Amino acid sequence: MSVEIATSTIRTQTFRKTLGRLDIVLLSVAAIISIDTIAQIAAGGGAQAFTWTLVIGVTFLLPYAFVVSELGSAFHEEGGPFVWVRLAFGKLAASISTMFYWITNPLWMGGSLVFISAATWDAYIAPMKSGSVADYAFKIVFIWLAILVAVVGLQYGKQIVAAGGILKVALLVVFVITVGLYALQHGVHGYAVGAFSPTLEGFLAVTPVILFAVVGFEAPNGAAEEMRDPQKDVPKAVASSGLISILCYLVPIFAILAVLPADKVQGATGLLDAFKEVFTVYGPAAGPLLWVAALLFVVVVLTQASAWMIASDRVQAAAGADGAFFRYFGKFSERLGTPVRMNMLSGVVATVFCIAATVLLNGSASAAFTVVLTVAISTLLLSYLVIFPTVIALRKKHPDVPRPFRVPGGRAGLWICTVVIYAWVLLGSWVAVFPGVLESLFGIEYKFTDVWGVDRTTFEAFTIGTLAAITALALVGYLYERRRPALVPTAGLHEAGGAGSLATPAPIDV
Repeated sequence: MSVEIATSTIRTQTFRKTLGRLDIVLLSVAAIISIDTIAQIAAGGGAQAFTWTLVIGVTFLLPYAFVVSELGSAFHEEGGPFVWVRLAFGKLAASISTMFYWITNPLWMGGSLVFISAATWDAYIAPMKSGSVADYAFKIVFIWLAILVAVVGLQYGKQIVAAGGILKVALLVVFVITVGLYALQHGVHGYAVGAFSPTLEGFLAVTPVILFAVVGFEAPNGAAEEMRDPQKDVPKAVASSGLISILCYLVPIFAILAVLPADKVQGATGLLDAFKEVFTVYGPAAGPLLWVAALLFVVVVLTQASAWMIASDRVQAAAGADGAFFRYFGKFSERLGTPVRMNMLSGVVATVFCIAATVLLNGSASAAFTVVLTVAISTLLLSYLVIFPTVIALRKKHPDVPRPFRVPGGRAGLWICTVVIYAWVLLGSWVAVFPGVLESLFGIEYKFTDVWGVDRTTFEAFTIGTLAAITALALVGYLYERRRPALVPTAGLHEAGGAGSLATPAPIDV
């Protein structure tokens, strides 16, 4: 028995069933493994980064996978997280949470991803001064190539993203093997066992970026109606991609810390710095191999951006089609099957943000990468504060909807998993938006400018100003469409074919 939501014209569009189980796994791997954050985690926490990644992998990633498996296999309509919040808490809550979820990705791409790619290109492929014409050209081309992959159609875009996901894992495997060879020849940096012991300072330093790095299980559900069998495939794909992802964080982080001291690992180029060090085992071939690794790194980061564009643009397009955002952006191309208008908006936002970050942060790749990454972390984690509780609300509101997978442990297991992951993202959100506050509360020394490269006033103005502007944009879209007549006469969840309706017909704007 399939389930559909009838709220807007998006439901009248025919989606091509192009995503099989392997496609979902590879899309998840491409999205979840944030290769740009691996060095940032290692730099922020030293040896403790490995310990806290392991802790979060067990106490956050596992219950998070359970929750998304239930939601994604039961409520498998195009737009995923938007639909879940819309059904659980209404259109206004869905409008704001979806806006934060979506906009994370053009901000992340336009700030962090293009900056780390430009820095890598400059350091390892061809010199390119930050803030130069070549630098701007590189960043703009990067953004629009990523958007192009999202536009071309999922049957083609999924292949490009899948190739990027495979390359990403392969690049990390080569790195880890090379670290082993390097250790045999030269030894390793060698953190003492005690250095891995967790501390509050290390916990606060790395928690937000680790959480940001490991989320994304729900991303493929943005294209849920383009899956062949979401009821069966989503839980199994989540399990597979989760295992691959946590290993692709834990092993490389440990390897980086084994080769380079944390104070020499830079967030923008730290992974390639480690590549450069260990590739010395290949003698004269080290230079060409490093060049290839750097080029592949840029390609992987680009496909990582595309994976999130494919997913999040569909989530926001569903909001537009439902009248929770401007309906103009809810249109899917009949020829391509993609939300082209939403894709274009993402490209424009990413481009504007990229230029603004370059100018405001004086072309500093390191400062831009760190500050913009934190803004992206805050917007994404804040969206999960609304998304995660939907699993409990939907159990109450729609108990009869078939759930091929349920969070283990019955009602107690559901509440425990939800409360645990909610507590993690609540903490991560606070630390991301107000860094240093909890450290001061617990008497931990925190030199703000040394950590961020900018003073607190600049950081908070940039971060809070961005959050306020995002909220305002969501409200404007919601209020504008609320004044317009509904596009369909009913709203709610009902079984396909009309039998056994789970919702009474009602005006669309609720």
